[in-house]
Amino acid sequence: MALDMDWVRAAQANTSAIERRAATIGTRRSLKKEHQAAWLLKAITMIDLTTLAGDDTPGRVRRLCAKARQPVREDILAALGVEGITTGAVCVYHEMVPTAVAALKGTGIPVAAVSTGFPAGLSPYKLRLAEIGESVRAGASEIDIVISRRHVLTGDWQALFDEVREMRAECGDAHMKAILATGELGSLRNVARASLVAMMAGADFIKTSTGKESVNATLPVSLVMMRAIRDYHERTGYRVGYKPAGGISKAKDSLIYLSLLKDELGDAWLSPHLFRFGASSLLGDIERQLEHHVTGHYSASYRHAMG
Repeated sequence: MALDMDWVRAAQANTSAIERRAATIGTRRSLKKEHQAAWLLKAITMIDLTTLAGDDTPGRVRRLCAKARQPVREDILAALGVEGITTGAVCVYHEMVPTAVAALKGTGIPVAAVSTGFPAGLSPYKLRLAEIGESVRAGASEIDIVISRRHVLTGDWQALFDEVREMRAECGDAHMKAILATGELGSLRNVARASLVAMMAGADFIKTSTGKESVNATLPVSLVMMRAIRDYHERTGYRVGYKPAGGISKAKDSLIYLSLLKDELGDAWLSPHLFRFGASSLLGDIERQLEHHVTGHYSASYRHAMG
């Protein structure tokens, strides 16, 4: 859609009220036993299993893809009476896209590539756009782009809109997740406005963080972004997805985020088509909690290796 500056300028954020609401989320829901296990299995299907390290190797990526295909040990799934669970996607750097695509062939698990000069987004603009096309041609069906934070910090919303719109065009049929790097945007009001602009420009998902900032996903930021998504849906009829990333490593945290999602956006968003966790260690903790549910014994991390 066209950039609606009246809508963008009207977006505000009452920080104290947002923080009060966020502080109550973990106290308003209590999931136990079978219900907790079911929600944790749901969370697994929404994980973008991620490796974004400088020392990534094809072997590491193949092991990660094997974990995405079988994220929970077979004996635990059998005890739960569940089969066919996979993660939502595997997320890698462009260089590892062909390896991941080959390892996931025939599974239906998408490969997501971080792009556009990730994580800083400060490489030459033409190269950032070209990187998107290269990843799509290599087989990535999802592209995680990073916005230029300076456009938000200087209030140049038209520049941000134009940038995200051009990146969306380069993605073609691939889904685009716009990373806002919320920890570097200065205020929750800026988060709200950047969320709206990214959605107006065609983002299929809005995502909190690269995972490389000093502050990544938080509940106040998530509340602001979810309400921007709700506002956008109410006005346009389009559902945009949400992806919190960075710092979500415990099973109990995933339950809190899913509770917030259900409260703010409803059951329609409880699907990997509209919600993802950007995480790696989160899966290991969920698997440990599921083993505890099945056996009654606490499980060591080495029993649930990532590869």
